[in-house]
Amino acid sequence: MYLYHFGLRELPFTLTPNTSYYFGLPSHKQAFEVLSLALKTGEGFIKVTGEVGTGKTLLCRKLLNELPDHFESAYIPNPNLSPQELRKAVAGELGVALTEKADQQEFTHRIQERLIDIHRSGKSVVLIIDEAQALPLESIETLRLFGNLETESRKLLQVVLFGQPELDQKLSLPELRQLKQRIGFSYRLSEMDLDQLQQYVHHRMQVAGYRGPELFSRKVCRLLFKASAGTPRLVNLLCHKALMLAYGEGRLQITAKDIKLAGSDTEAAQAISTPLSWWLACGFILILAAVGIYYLPGVL
Repeated sequence: MYLYHFGLRELPFTLTPNTSYYFGLPSHKQAFEVLSLALKTGEGFIKVTGEVGTGKTLLCRKLLNELPDHFESAYIPNPNLSPQELRKAVAGELGVALTEKADQQEFTHRIQERLIDIHRSGKSVVLIIDEAQALPLESIETLRLFGNLETESRKLLQVVLFGQPELDQKLSLPELRQLKQRIGFSYRLSEMDLDQLQQYVHHRMQVAGYRGPELFSRKVCRLLFKASAGTPRLVNLLCHKALMLAYGEGRLQITAKDIKLAGSDTEAAQAISTPLSWWLACGFILILAAVGIYYLPGVL
C-alpha cells in the first residue's frame, strides 16, 4: 500500500470506527455533551440520530470508552432481535444466569434483581443500542418495559439509542407514543461543512503519522466536500482512493483529478461537474438565448 510512500504508520482513512481518530467535530462534541448531561441526571431514554456515515458508531464507542467508573454498561451492536432475544442479550451483558426454559417473567425478574444489586453497590447501568432503527416494534416495546424498572428515586436502567433517521419515523408511530414521551434528551448529528472537512482530513493524516507538506489543498477539499456532502464515511473512502491513485503515479500531492476519479468509482458519491462541462452548459444556454432573441420579433 501507500504507507511508506507518504511516511504513514497506518492507514488514515479506514472505515472501521477507531476512537483514536476521534476529531471532535462540533456536532459530535455537542452530542457527547448531551449524552453526558442526560446520563448524569438519570434520564431513562436518550436518543442520538444521524444520516448514514455521520459517525454514530464512533460516538457510541467513545461513550463506552469514557463512561464514568460508577457506570456499568450493556452494549447491543446488532439489535435486529425478537423480544426474547433482546432480553437474553441484555441478560448476557449484565452477567445474569438464566435457565434453559426461562420465560418472559423469569427473564424480567432476574434482570431486575441484577439491576437492584448493581444499584445497591452504588453504580448505575446504561444500555447502549447501536443501529436502533433495526429494532422490531415488539422489541421496542420490551425496551419501554425495561424503562419501568426503577426505585422510588431513580431509574434502574438508562437506555441510549443510536440510530438513523428511520428511528424517528418508527418512534412517531401511534403504538410507540409511550416510549417517545419518555425520551428526555435527543440530538441529531449533522454533516461537516467545508472548513470542518479540511480540518478533519488534516487531523486523520496527522494521527496516522504524516509529517510532510499539506497533501489535500483547499481546492481538493472543496471537491471532496461536493462529492461527499460532508459525510465523514464518504470522505474517508474518497481520501483512501485518492491516496492510492497518487501513490500509483508516484506523486506526493493529491490533485483534483484524483478526487474526481475516486468519486466516479464510488457509487454513493455525488457527481462532480468539471469546469469543461460547466462551460459547455453555459454555451448551450447562450445559444438557446440567442435563438430565442432572433425569433422573438417574428413571434410578436
